[in-house]
Amino acid sequence: MENSANWFSLAGRTAVVTGGSGFLAGAMAEAFLSAGAKVSLWSRSPEKLAGARERLLARGAGGGEVGMEAADCGNPAEVERAFERAASTLGVPSILVNNAGGNHSRAPLTEQDLPAFRDVLELNLVAGWLIPTQVFARRWIAAGLRGTCVINVASLTAYKSLPTSWAYSAAKAGVKNLTRGAAKELAPHGIRVNSLSPGFILSGQNEALLLESREPFRLSARGGQVVSRTPMGRLGQADDLKGTMVFLASEQAAGFVTGVDIPVDGGFLCDNI
Repeated sequence: MENSANWFSLAGRTAVVTGGSGFLAGAMAEAFLSAGAKVSLWSRSPEKLAGARERLLARGAGGGEVGMEAADCGNPAEVERAFERAASTLGVPSILVNNAGGNHSRAPLTEQDLPAFRDVLELNLVAGWLIPTQVFARRWIAAGLRGTCVINVASLTAYKSLPTSWAYSAAKAGVKNLTRGAAKELAPHGIRVNSLSPGFILSGQNEALLLESREPFRLSARGGQVVSRTPMGRLGQADDLKGTMVFLASEQAAGFVTGVDIPVDGGFLCDNI
């Protein structure tokens, strides 16, 4: 009988994680490394990238397994160059995680700033999805490289618009929608395209919103509301994403899975009255 551990092996593969200096990217990189892959972290900030790489090394990753590329994913030429550098140092990437994105525009609908709205759409849809996917898919198709995959990081806002986060909600809904379209177009070339929608994952970015204090651990009013709507009764942790990321990346485990989004949300989306 086949050893089921082999279903989730990523040995011999290289994964690129855009938005690679962020908190969630670190957990994704750890997951891939533990499954045997090499990881290239991409971000616009070399300083933040260096810090992210050092954290991985401190947690046991080998120096030859973790690379980093300073690149603006909104610039096709920079993405092309970063792909070449990653391929030369770690091996041709066969896994792309579109994790670049973020939100810096929160306002009531009637007060939404138009330039800020466009900036958030550009960050999450163009830099965060379109350009990296185009560059990687073109290269994979030209090389006849099958068994490759794209994993898009969407959000629960793809299902439920978050009040005051109009552009971010629209962009993540777009990521989820375009995941299915890209999956159909790229499947004949042996490229799978899926997405993952993290729930309320406790991180440095949202800690002030969700926690009143960490020592002792005490939820804020907002954090309490979130947990009350989460059937599993807690906030998410970055480690909760690891298994799903490895599953989606594995050709052995998920080789017939494409065009799907997997919410990792503790049941938040199935809550009802």
